[in-house]
Amino acid sequence: MSSAVAIVGVGETPFRRALEDDLYTLLATASRSALDDAGLTVADVDGIVDTTGSYSTLHEVLRHLGVTRQVDVASSLHAAPATVAASLQAAQMIAAGRAHVVLAFSGNDWGSQRRGHTGVVHAEMQMKTAFEMPQGWYPQVVHFAGMARRRMALYGMNEEQLGAVAVAARRHAVLTGEQAVLGHKPLTLEQYLATPYLAEPYRAHDCCVVNDGAAAFVVTSRERARDLARRPVEVLGVGLGILPMGEYSSLRADYLRTAAIHSAPAAFRMAGLEPADVDFLELYDNFTGMVLQAIEDLGFCKPGEAGEFVGGGRIELGGELPISTAGGQLAGAFLFGANLVTEAVKQLRGDCGARQVAGAEVGLVAGYAGAEHATLLLGRS
Repeated sequence: MSSAVAIVGVGETPFRRALEDDLYTLLATASRSALDDAGLTVADVDGIVDTTGSYSTLHEVLRHLGVTRQVDVASSLHAAPATVAASLQAAQMIAAGRAHVVLAFSGNDWGSQRRGHTGVVHAEMQMKTAFEMPQGWYPQVVHFAGMARRRMALYGMNEEQLGAVAVAARRHAVLTGEQAVLGHKPLTLEQYLATPYLAEPYRAHDCCVVNDGAAAFVVTSRERARDLARRPVEVLGVGLGILPMGEYSSLRADYLRTAAIHSAPAAFRMAGLEPADVDFLELYDNFTGMVLQAIEDLGFCKPGEAGEFVGGGRIELGGELPISTAGGQLAGAFLFGANLVTEAVKQLRGDCGARQVAGAEVGLVAGYAGAEHATLLLGRS
């Protein structure tokens, strides 16, 4: 990837609990914004990375955008890992001469619960419905609370450490302002600890927000990027990982480890970097405990050490390794990783104002989906 591609445009809709527009319109709006940011038009797009996994969504968005030319379409993995890995598919398309300007987008309409969304995740998988769900691996907050309890038993993780993650995310959301779903509402550790449990040890502050919104980004060759409107952000490395036992938590040899243990080393090898070279993290923080898990699995500390790692303001802006600099999914917006990519790009451009990571040169974005994971390393050009 040392001379391959760069992200040259990013775009977002407002992120809110609920929006008037349907998901197709939101995705098209974010895509147009990303193209405008790059100084490009819909007519320039000849490649799409399909991160949605939905036939109807892909083609409805193309129709909303007014794409009439032939485009190449690529996809890999699912949900957030697909979004975070999109730059790799774009690089492959561009290297093969199949496309020159590649668009990726992702979004969510769960806040308004349009199009029949019920919140039943993975219910189509027979082993989950027949065995894991009756045994307690459901719903999501209960499933992930069990993993947090396991961390407590193994490593002595405590609720103050979970609270440190929630407080940091909220602080960054407040600095982001109205674009973060919880940007209007500061949170102290005392307030966090006084909140009742949903599923012990998780409180509402430990869980990602539910919202509407969309984000998009544009990838092209570094050679072409030099002639475009905005400072490009270099794609340094991308890694993909899959756990052998798939989505079935009950079958995993290590209940806690995620496929980041496979994707992160691949991304660092491709980039020729190490964790110590990274200035900030945009993590798939669906729950606070998964931030601690990610810090370990990505190689920033050893198993069991993340609880101490997040203390003392280390993961807050101004600290050693800021995490979720716009509030992440805990306080910013849940968009299957797209807003994590756009935030990393904005940080590396130096466009983040009050929440800017000083001297940011390298950022890491992580996308997680149960058995799948993608790690993306981006660099300031």
